[in-house]
Order: sequence, then C-alpha cells, then structure tokens
Amino acid sequence: MQGAVDWRDGKYEETLEQELRGLERRRKAEPECRVEDIEGILVHLYNMEGADWAGRGDLQDIILSATIAAYERFVFEWKGELAAMQVPEAAPVT
Repeated sequence: MQGAVDWRDGKYEETLEQELRGLERRRKAEPECRVEDIEGILVHLYNMEGADWAGRGDLQDIILSATIAAYERFVFEWKGELAAMQVPEAAPVT
C-alpha cells in the first residue's frame, strides 16, 4: 500500500510544480495577463472539480487537485505582490 501512496504524492508534486512553472511563464510572456484572468480559470477549475458525476478516477482527481492548489498559490502570491507594491496614503499635512 505504501507504493500506492508514493506515486500519488509524486504525481501531485509533479503536477503542482509543472502548473506553477507554466503560470510564471505565462505571466512573464503575456503582459496583458492579469490576476483576474487567472482567478477566472480557477473558478472554472472549481466547477470542473464539482462536476465529477461520471467519476474521473484517482489519477485525474490528483491532477485536478494539484492544478487547483497551484492556481490558488499563484493567485495568493500575486495578490501579495500587488498589495506590497501599493503605497499607503500619506497622512494630511497640517
């Protein structure tokens, strides 16, 4: 049973890293790509996750779960960068 868990963990990590690399490449290659665009894809992925009425199987569930995790992490980190770039409003000078 240990081998079954190992391949699942390996596939999850492989997919997660692959998706994160792809998202980084897209962000660098497409200046018009916005965080809202990535969030829109994430919504679609959530819908796909919930539409498993026919059963995807273990492998596809692992891939989808890792893909969603990658998109969530990417959006979280990108929003953090955007928040850090915003200059706080200065207090009025009296």
